[in-house]
Amino acid sequence: MSEAAAVDTHAHEFHDELEPSLTPGNSGKLGMWVFLAGDAMTFGAGIAAYGALRWYNVNWPNPADWLGITLTAVMTFILICSSLTMVEALAAVQRGNMRRMQLFLGLTVIGGLIFLGCQASEWRHLIMGEQLSIKTSLFSATFFILTGFHGMHVSGGVVYLGTLLFRSFGKEASAHEAKLLEVAGLYWHFVDLVWILIFTFVYLI
Repeated sequence: MSEAAAVDTHAHEFHDELEPSLTPGNSGKLGMWVFLAGDAMTFGAGIAAYGALRWYNVNWPNPADWLGITLTAVMTFILICSSLTMVEALAAVQRGNMRRMQLFLGLTVIGGLIFLGCQASEWRHLIMGEQLSIKTSLFSATFFILTGFHGMHVSGGVVYLGTLLFRSFGKEASAHEAKLLEVAGLYWHFVDLVWILIFTFVYLI
């Protein structure tokens, strides 16, 4: 190796030592944070648009007259509980207990499925019973767009976590498995947080 090449290699190694990774040992976490930052702006724009339309529309209906607040409160509670089971699943795999991780990850997936089932029931009531659609009014349009977009994220999260659960059988607990679950947990907690905002601004206020 030439002297110039050796100097360049040494400089590169020294540069790496000075600038460590933002997420040492888990680059997937950084990728997820970038994705969630972009997604947060999309949801933020949607919620802000909803707020602006409602503020300047004097004929905006009272959400409680159309939406099932009690059912949605139960859905919200279930989603919050699924975040807690996600935390337990990660803690279990970090302690080397794969069976306990599978139990709590399975409960998280079930929580997501129950949430989606409740949302489908609500949509069916509004579309078939109340004759609402995305074309009916600004209220119904923004409602279906916001809740539908979030529902797509929950569906994606159920598939994501379900895949991790399926592939975990026959594997031993390891740092690699913990990293995968940690990244998935970031996504699931984000989905939970966004729903709390939607529930507050769309259903309650």
